[in-house]
Amino acid sequence: MEPMGDVLHLLVILSFLETGNAKVKDFKAAGATAPGDIIIGGLFSIHEGVEESLNLSAPHASQCVRFNTDGFTRALAMIHAIELANRSPVLTTLGISLGYRIHDSCSDVTTTLRASADFTQPTTDCGGGANTSNSSPPIMAIIGASSSEISISIARQLNLELIPQISYASTAIILGDKIRFPAFLRTVPSDLYQTRAMVRLLSDSKWTWVGMVTTDGDYGRSAMESFVSQATASGICVAFKEILPDSLTSPDINSAVRNASNTIRSNPKVKVVVTFAKPTHMTYLYRELRGQRLGSGLGERVWVASDSWSSSKEALGEMDLPDIGHVVGFTFKRGNLAPFHHYLMNLSDSNDVIRNNSFLKEFYSLLNGSGDPGVVSSSTAAAEILLNNSHAGIVFSVEMAVSAIAHAVADICSKKDCKTAGTVQPWKVLQALRGSRFELEGKSYMFDQKGDINLGYDVTVWRSVRGVINVSDVVAEYHPINNSFSYTSRHTTNITDLKDVVSVCSASCKPGEFKKTAEGQHTCCYECINCTENHYSNNTDMDQCLSCDTKREWSLEGSSWCTHKTLEFFSWQDGFAVVLLALAALGIILVLLVGALFLHQHQTPVVKAAGGPLSQLMLLSLVGSFVSAVFFVGHPSSLQCKTRQVLFGLSFTLCVSCILVKSLKILLAFQLNPDLKDVLRRLYQPYAIICLCVALQVLTCTLWLVLQSPWDKATVFATTVLAECDEGSYMAFGVMLGYIAVLALVCFACAFKGRKLPQNYNEARFITFSMLLYLMSWVIFVPVYVTTSGKYLPAVEMVVILISNYGILSCHFFPKCYIILFKKEHNTKSAFMKNVQDFSFKSITDSSSVSETSVSQTEGKCTSHTYSISSPFFCMSPPPIETTAPQNFWSVGQNIQSIDIATHCTIVDHGVFVTGQLTRPYRLRRSMSL
Repeated sequence: MEPMGDVLHLLVILSFLETGNAKVKDFKAAGATAPGDIIIGGLFSIHEGVEESLNLSAPHASQCVRFNTDGFTRALAMIHAIELANRSPVLTTLGISLGYRIHDSCSDVTTTLRASADFTQPTTDCGGGANTSNSSPPIMAIIGASSSEISISIARQLNLELIPQISYASTAIILGDKIRFPAFLRTVPSDLYQTRAMVRLLSDSKWTWVGMVTTDGDYGRSAMESFVSQATASGICVAFKEILPDSLTSPDINSAVRNASNTIRSNPKVKVVVTFAKPTHMTYLYRELRGQRLGSGLGERVWVASDSWSSSKEALGEMDLPDIGHVVGFTFKRGNLAPFHHYLMNLSDSNDVIRNNSFLKEFYSLLNGSGDPGVVSSSTAAAEILLNNSHAGIVFSVEMAVSAIAHAVADICSKKDCKTAGTVQPWKVLQALRGSRFELEGKSYMFDQKGDINLGYDVTVWRSVRGVINVSDVVAEYHPINNSFSYTSRHTTNITDLKDVVSVCSASCKPGEFKKTAEGQHTCCYECINCTENHYSNNTDMDQCLSCDTKREWSLEGSSWCTHKTLEFFSWQDGFAVVLLALAALGIILVLLVGALFLHQHQTPVVKAAGGPLSQLMLLSLVGSFVSAVFFVGHPSSLQCKTRQVLFGLSFTLCVSCILVKSLKILLAFQLNPDLKDVLRRLYQPYAIICLCVALQVLTCTLWLVLQSPWDKATVFATTVLAECDEGSYMAFGVMLGYIAVLALVCFACAFKGRKLPQNYNEARFITFSMLLYLMSWVIFVPVYVTTSGKYLPAVEMVVILISNYGILSCHFFPKCYIILFKKEHNTKSAFMKNVQDFSFKSITDSSSVSETSVSQTEGKCTSHTYSISSPFFCMSPPPIETTAPQNFWSVGQNIQSIDIATHCTIVDHGVFVTGQLTRPYRLRRSMSL
């Protein structure tokens, strides 16, 4: 026969086998039998269904219709596996053999139940003789069935005798329940793993909007329930679930297929459809879809096929693969098909062969009925048909079932004589199956606790090459242990093509957005909403935005990340801080230089006039005040917050206290009332006054630190975190500053009276100006400090401190340094005396000297009042006045009792001049105004 003729001939035969309605009338219930020491039953769907009958007059066996080449090939796989086992050392060493009795389930539960009843009843043996042993069931184990619904129905019946049943294709999850199905085993994984694998494939491909088509039976509904639950948990939505009648002869099949087609057409966004159906169901569905002219929309879809039809290219019918789209199939793990293919090629139709195999006889009779008289003698043509319908995964599963039974029987028969009838019991075989390992093709296998052999799945992608459909290309392997795929490198192109398919209800939400689902809608159908401020989403399709840590982070609307808030404080690197620190450092250097100069010149009149030791104490306090300004810069700490205010408060209080002592001298020197002057003279103790003033400030600061001390805090703003000092008690802070202000006011009031004294030695004028500058700066500071916030708030106080320090340094010390360094001629005793004399002469002409009273009234008063000099002074006659009186000097504590006429007396007390003029022996009276 020519090659092209062979191809056409095969197509004609296949079409006849798939569409023919040949009825089985002349075949026995057991379609294929073979003798043996241990008989194994077999259940295979040799036909696709039974003929409908409304005859209810009496029970009768339904007629099987539509020869199923796939089911027949599986039965041949069992026969071949048993023949191999009988020739293997496992059984030959024991001298036993396996026989079989295979029934046709006709894809019908009722027919299968009649067959299983035959398995559990004593019957004639395979050799035709009567079975005289009624002590044990004739069947030790059963292989089948393929349909989960049929397996479930007969499993309940086989449970009565605990006859082990090993299925090669029933994957319903319920069959793993060993309480309800203790005798059921299978050489394939449960649908729990198949649906898990499908969900993982959908997740990896980002297909979140899918449809589902199943059959109305235990297999379809169990798979649908498992798939939907796992898909929902993985964020995959099932847009629709279409259920087709399980029986192809159902009167509702056409309407159900039409409804499923309409549903698929009305969901254009669903590009992926998961199917748990039979090949014929898919043929009907594709035919209906093409009739509705879906056009390119059908070709864009991906059909995820379960193991029930993933290897059956007959599902396409007359259509080509591009007409329906892509098919991704999950198949059982496959083994080496070469021995089975060799068996099929050598299969013959001789009378010796078909005598005990009515299925084979029917197969060849159907070939004869095709109209070609030469077909029967062409074993090659028959082998080609069978090879095209042999699915590697199913054949391997059947071979594993036979091998498991052979090893279990070998384990039993190695301990007892199995040739004696009744020696082997089905439940003993079941125990051996559940607890032993067996080998096949060099690998070891064992049933798990649920009675399954879970090897995972092969993932195939159908390909069309020049019109020839290839359904066996494995592109990946699924590993149930870690729920992952391993892809084969030579088929990565097919997987890449599938990645381009988009099956989503709504486009993915970008980072920075979250999904908002309307009430009543699928969770996969949503709109994308921007995250609000201080919220973010860093992944696609997030259900809600994550919150930023608002204490440290922030984000704008629609952000995909949080930005760390900027930590702000008056840092060392800030330009303004550098300037202020430079001024503080310069101030410290100037104070130290002035202190060194005053120590070197401590015996000179200018230094003595400046206060002597008090000036050094003032300079020391200014150093502390300048240093306190440094603590206002940098990241604040608790110790720093406490130190800076306390150090400034005590340092500046000491400085102002020294100035207060100098101011009180003016008040003391010019006190006219002798009684009050005497009291003030006794109370005037400079160092005691300084200690008292500073002690009060120490008490204030101590109470502040103990009760509510300053501390460091972080103030959180929208995009920044401000590290600052909290003063703790602002009342204590105000009391500290207010106390210094009171001392400054007293200094100002006392010094204001002496502002017109000689310029070169007039310290009252400098005290007045420095205290005025201090008061003005701190008066301005209060409202600015209250209304200012931010990192530059410490700079405000720092500026005021520097102004106050430089004001005192400039007013009290710089003029004296100028005289010491550049006007040395003025820093002598003679120059000092000349300045006094010049000022005394000027006072004589400008002031009203003395008011006269009666001598008698005055003399009494002159003798009753004395003038006590409390510090070094001298008194002399001014040079411009001619006098014969000698120049007189008084020492400390000497009393002035009387002064002669025409004597001009000037009392000098550390630069404070008291000038009087006496023309007659009246009492001395202050005549100049201050």
